[in-house]
Parts: sequence; structure tokens; C-alpha cells
Amino acid sequence: MGRIPTALAHRTGPDAGPHRKEPILKQARLKELQADILVVGGGLGGVAAALAALRAGRRVVLTEEYDWIGGQLTSQAVPPDESSWVEQFGVTASYRQLREGIREYYRRHYPLTEAARNTRELNPGGGHVSRLCHEPRVAVAVMESMLAPHIGSGRLRLLQPYRPVAADVDGDRVEAVTLAHRDTGEQLVVSAPYVLDATETGELLPLTGTEYVTGFESARVTGEPSAPDEAQPDNMQAVSVCFAIDHVEGDHTIDKPADYDFWRDFRTDFWGGNLLGFRAPNPRTLEAAERTFEPNPDDDPLAVVGDQRRGGGDMNLWTFRRIAARRNFTPGAYASDVTLVNWPMIDYFLAPVIDNPDAAVHLERARELSRSVMYWLQTEAPRADGGTGWPGLRLRGDVTGSADGLAQAPYHRESRRIKAEYTVVEQDLSAAVRGDKGAVSYHDSVGIGMYRIDLHPSTGGDNYIDVASCPFEIPLGALLPVRVDNLLPAGKNLGTTHITNGCYRLHPVEWNIGEAAGALAAFAFERGTAPRAVAADPALLAAFQDRLTAQGFELRWPDIAAY
Repeated sequence: MGRIPTALAHRTGPDAGPHRKEPILKQARLKELQADILVVGGGLGGVAAALAALRAGRRVVLTEEYDWIGGQLTSQAVPPDESSWVEQFGVTASYRQLREGIREYYRRHYPLTEAARNTRELNPGGGHVSRLCHEPRVAVAVMESMLAPHIGSGRLRLLQPYRPVAADVDGDRVEAVTLAHRDTGEQLVVSAPYVLDATETGELLPLTGTEYVTGFESARVTGEPSAPDEAQPDNMQAVSVCFAIDHVEGDHTIDKPADYDFWRDFRTDFWGGNLLGFRAPNPRTLEAAERTFEPNPDDDPLAVVGDQRRGGGDMNLWTFRRIAARRNFTPGAYASDVTLVNWPMIDYFLAPVIDNPDAAVHLERARELSRSVMYWLQTEAPRADGGTGWPGLRLRGDVTGSADGLAQAPYHRESRRIKAEYTVVEQDLSAAVRGDKGAVSYHDSVGIGMYRIDLHPSTGGDNYIDVASCPFEIPLGALLPVRVDNLLPAGKNLGTTHITNGCYRLHPVEWNIGEAAGALAAFAFERGTAPRAVAADPALLAAFQDRLTAQGFELRWPDIAAY
């Protein structure tokens, strides 16, 4: 892995369109790093990809834009959405290590009650969305501990906070990526034979000229029952800025947000009322349904069972995504429950934030919407006793690791997606289409996942699209760009459609995608071949799948029912 020959190096980025190639000279002021595998993006897929490559003995550079690794689980503050069978099967061994590590961290470091400590499937928050709701920084600590031995050995270089700003491309290969420090602007260049895009929105795809799609594909192309006749590339799922709250004595009302009046009065035809309200569509029926909200109910968190088969769990907003249930801890340890606000009313769907020159404006408007929701909860939200507002609600920026009280990063449900060798479509896994046959089984499976097709309201004015799914597989072909040889997707940017992204985007699936991509890059490096050659050669594919299975990947589902 020598220095990139300047005669072969071409840059794409903000100053050069993705298909415009101009020779560049490496600037002396730019620091250069080299690795066997470069993973850009330290979310769940990126961490899993790095771990897989490191297990194979590769030298890895892993980058992350935010202060915390972990993406949707941490900096975006979204408790894990998982299948109903997650405690038995359906995830990789390393994802299970992450989950059990989180529980063990609580047992070692938190003042749990004896009953909570002795609960095998401990759910610290007693939230209904998942069997494991927890504070984001615990997941950060566990993932950092998983990476720590590799950092200590020198085989892993973790760069934070860095984001990609340009790429050097030679024909169908990505030679290097230029990264900029988020705060100082200092740049460095990382070269590697294999590059993985684990960013939240597929940032490397336009930078490298890799072919990709956004938004809704056309039903004429995909044949999907839920797709429109014409493609809608700017029609993407809402982005959300989550935040954590508790409720204690006193008045903790925040300053009135500048856009509060706009958001308080905002409504759309399909919502069933104002956006800032407890009435919102039921994602599965689309009928307007009234949510309840009451801080610190006197429930038993150990009795809560997060099971998506029983419903979304979102009718009680306080316990829906509760991440710390005070009754799981010794008396007085927590003055209040802590709950995570990722509710229908914080979904920002006025405009897309991908490939939009005004993306920064709309991301700030999404943050303003979240601040407006908080202010509304404190001042005007209707209470069951006839009053309005809970001034005792308090933003917990210390829980989300942010100065302004909101999550460090926006929650992107949808990414740019590669044009792939194989694209997963709705009819591959829709329970309505597949029936008793179950999801399509792929000969090149590199993992499995399960979640309903769950699309939030979108920038094209669509209501929820929520479709029952069959437990599905992850085809290797969906990880292979149609042209570029050495760039792999390692998150929500694989070959799915707008619709099937709705079930491939969740925590354990993103982890599996990233882990498979990291393992594939390491396998290709070892064999001296291209990732697509592994898919094309039956013997190589079988050897790769055997390696995945030996490392704790599950490639097929047992006989279980859709929901």
C-alpha cells in the first residue's frame, strides 16, 4: 500500500462533481494514513464492520463525525428496535455480545434493585419499544470496550470527530478519502485497498461517483405494490432530532423557541389534528389515535415485555421509549424515570435533508421542532386533570451528551442507497405477497433480520406505510455496487428500496450489514480479489459463508411466523 501515484489520483468532492476527474497533487500540509480497510462512519454498521475486519487481522482506520460512536443507538439517541425473538436468535454473535455487555455494565456499575439485578433479560428502562431500553452512554462504553484491545494493539486507528469531504478515485476504484476535523477543519488523507461507507446518509457515494438512488423508486421499475407509478427521488422519510427528559420538582421551562407559534399551529390533512398534540395516526391502521402521557407512572418495569407482535408500544408515550425506570434502581438513586422522546410529533417532513442545498437549514428547523415539542409539553400540553403543561419536565442533555439538551445527531431513517447487483424489493419479504412461503431465500445470504416495513411520514406528503414482513435474509448482492469494485455499503446504504429500507434500517440489521461488509472486505483482502468475485465464485462464496457461520452469523431463519 504505497502512496497513490499522482498520475492516477483524481478527486471528487464539493469542488469537483462526482464524474469530473482532475489530477491532484497531495498537499504537503495534509497528513496521510494508510490501512488495509478504511471504514468511514462509526455508527452501528461502522463499529461492526471494523470489528469484523480486525478479527481477521486487518489494519483498520475507523472514522466518526460525532463525539460518540454508535450512531442511531447513541449519538442519535434511539433505543434499539429489535425483533420479538431477539433473546433467542436472529442476530450475530457480536451483536449479542453488545446487548449482554450493556446489561452487564448496569449490573457492575449501577445501583440496581436485587430484583432487577437478578433479571436475566434485564430491561433497564422498562420501555415498550424494545426488550433492552437503556441510556445511550452505556452503549458507548460497551462499544469502546469492544474496540479498546485493537486500539491498544495499534491495529485500529479511531479518528473523531472527522467527516469525509473528498475522495481520490481511479476508474472503478476508490484510492483514498480526505477527512476534515469537524471543529478545526484540519484535513488528512486515508488510503486503503478497501473502503466501507458506514456514514448515516451514504456520504461517500456522491464523493466517489458511486451510482446511487434516493427516495421512492417507481413501481414500473421495482414492481412493488406500495410504490408510486413514477419515481420520487426527493420523497424521503422524516428526519427526527430526539431528546431525553425526566420530571422533577420545579419549573424547568425552556425559552420559547423562535418558531414555536408555527409548529404549535402546524397540521396536515392525514394527521388527525395538530402536529403538536397527543393525537396522531396509528402507523398500522392510519386511523387517528390518542396517545397518553403521564410522567413517572407507578408501574412495574420488570413486568414490561417489549414485543412488536403486540403492537408498536407507542400508545403510552412516557413508557414507550423509557430508558431508565426509577423502580429498577435502589430508592433515591433516580429522582425520576428518564424517557426518550422519539414520538410522531418530532418527525420533520417539510423537506429532505439529503442532496438538498438547504439541508443545514432544514436540519436546524428539525431541531427547532424538537425544542417546540419540549416547550409545548412544558406549557400547553393537555393533562388528564384538565390543566396544561408539565413545567417539571427537564431536558437531559447530560444523558444525550449534548450542550443544547437534544441528541448530538439527527436520526436519519433513510440514506442514499447504492445501485446494487441485487436490490431487495417489497415482494421479496412482504407477508401479504409471500404468505406462507416466507421471505425469498437468497443463495448468497450473509445474515438475517426482522422488522415490519415501517415508513414514517415523508417529505412527499405520504402518511405512514406499515406492512407486515416475513423474517428476511440479507443478500450479498445488495452489498455490491454495480460498478465500483472496492467500496462497500456498511449500513442503511445497501441495495434496498425506499420501501424495504423500512425494515433493513433497524439496529441489529444495520450491525449485521456492517459486520458482513467488514468480513467481506477482509476476506477479499486475504484472497487478493474483489468483493464481487467472492459473490460470483461458488467456491469462494461457500468459503466466505462458512467463515461467517463460524463467527456467529445466522444465515437462515427457523420456521417462524411473520408479523
